[in-house]
Parts: sequence; C-alpha cells; structure tokens
Amino acid sequence: MTFDRPQPRRAVIGLAIAAALPFAGCSSSQTIDSQSLEGRTPDGTVEMNQVQAAFIGSGGGGSGTLFFRGRSYPFAVGGLGIGGIGASTINASGDVYGLNSVADFPGAYAQGRIGFAAGNTSAGDLWLQNSRGVIMHLKARRTGLMLSLGGDAVVISMQ
Repeated sequence: MTFDRPQPRRAVIGLAIAAALPFAGCSSSQTIDSQSLEGRTPDGTVEMNQVQAAFIGSGGGGSGTLFFRGRSYPFAVGGLGIGGIGASTINASGDVYGLNSVADFPGAYAQGRIGFAAGNTSAGDLWLQNSRGVIMHLKARRTGLMLSLGGDAVVISMQ
C-alpha cells in the first residue's frame, strides 16, 4: 500500500494564496509610494502601536489614534499576512491622505511592508490603503527580532 505524503511546497503555496485573498477587495491599480503622494498635503496624522509575529505567515494587533481636523479618534488594528520571520513591537506614526471624513478611515487596508528589527535597532516604512482611497504612510520603529518583507490585510475599527 502506498501513501501519498503531503508536500510542504503545496502547503506553502496554499498559505500564500489564503493570505493574498484579503487583498483582492482592497487592491488598487495605483502603486503607493512617496512619488504618488508628492505635492499632496496630508489630511491628518496617525500614531499606532502594534505587536507582530511572523513565520512565513504573520499576525498582529494593536491600537492607535487618528488626528483629524483638530480632534483625536482612537482605533483598534488587527491583521493577518504573509512574509517575514520573528516577533516585534511596532510604534509607527505618519501622515494620512485622501481622508474626507472620519467615516472613511475604518475598514480593511492592504499593507505593504519592509523593515527589520534587532533589539532596539530598526528601520521600516508601512504603506496602507483602503478601498475608499485613504492612504497612510507610516515610519515604523520596531523592537524585537524580526525581518519583515511582505504584505498584510489590516482591519481598522474605531473605538
């Protein structure tokens, strides 16, 4: 009797497809980067704290504050993704573009990330965009031990 062994390669491909599915609803044909935002004035700012763990797949959760039109709005953040290895805490802050009202802020965001953390030394940028055209460009400070290169689906909910 012959038994077929599950192939690790198929498992990795399946995980990659499952992690990529959330991006289908919030993808954009426009690439987000500093050049695409050149000349635009930010509509608000964000400060965010998140814990992230990764080993091929990644997961994280945390909280933050949106500063918009002279008021502050607390929010919760959670997400799943693919790419990276390790664990870290992320303190990020940056600009928000394309925000016409606070109601446009919550929802699912596609996140591209690149960065590293080794102890207290870190570097990285986070680019997030939702289906309403809200874009966040955040500078991230990480602590822990992590190499991060990949993407996530991040869900933001107002508190």
